[in-house]
Amino acid sequence: MKPILVTVSGPTACGKTAVSVELAKIINGEIISADSMQVYKYMDIGTAKITEDEKQGIKHYLIDELYPDEEFSVAVFQKKAKAALNKIYEKNKIPILAGGTGFYVNALIYDNDFTPGEKDEGMRAELEREAREKGNEYVHGILEELDPEYAKTVHPNNVKRVIRAIEYCRDTGEKFSVYNEREKLREPAYNVKNFILNMDRERLYERIEKRIDNMIEKGLVNEVKGLAEKYPDNLVSMKGLGYKEIIGYLKGEYSLDDAIYILKRDTRHFARRQLTWFRHQSNGIWIDMDNFKNAEDAAKFIALKITGEK
Repeated sequence: MKPILVTVSGPTACGKTAVSVELAKIINGEIISADSMQVYKYMDIGTAKITEDEKQGIKHYLIDELYPDEEFSVAVFQKKAKAALNKIYEKNKIPILAGGTGFYVNALIYDNDFTPGEKDEGMRAELEREAREKGNEYVHGILEELDPEYAKTVHPNNVKRVIRAIEYCRDTGEKFSVYNEREKLREPAYNVKNFILNMDRERLYERIEKRIDNMIEKGLVNEVKGLAEKYPDNLVSMKGLGYKEIIGYLKGEYSLDDAIYILKRDTRHFARRQLTWFRHQSNGIWIDMDNFKNAEDAAKFIALKITGEK
């Protein structure tokens, strides 16, 4: 019998953190973060990282585990998340995977294979150099020759994904699109109870804007300034939402008001992309947060769904 795995997903600012904590209290669970930014130390305000008080004594994994200059990819996430799962199962508790990085969520649910085409540092460095010197479109053109099917699905500006696909094609002799189709046929590795939070779009946008205003009040600019003094701004971590916009302000590229405007706009766009991804790539029960007074009530409803489906 497959072990149970509960997932709480959805767009940014929809209440995943609070709901997952309340749910963990009800079902004797522990939480694994499926967030691509909260894993980094020192990046607290801009990631809306859960505080110790907000954890309410619930054990959390994959938060504050890496320094900003350490690599965190879907393969690294999967390895660390599996280790966390084993610890939770050993305690006879229920793991709750909470976060909005859907690609990471599916990587754990379906135990996708990331061992083929392991990165070649020399090849990656050369491709990154070509992207800088000749442009993203040039590197995307390399992918179009190797795998036109996959090239149609990835934007040239998403250089990281483009390069990863090229690496895979060159290392294995197989198209990355073929690999992806094969991985989609996998059965879930767990007894998954998948819940996707959502709410009225305008309400979600209001929550996003309020969250960003709070980040500024709490000292986001000083947080980014301190990080920029220690780490280069070309790191993946420093390109995250909330960081790259403030870095632009610190460099004098635009005013703080403009940085806040850009951050709010891009976070709304990000939330829309998250919702699109979950609608097309995730099989789960959608939870309308507008139907509940608070996170506790939503968690109680989810808990009943879980126990009713066992």
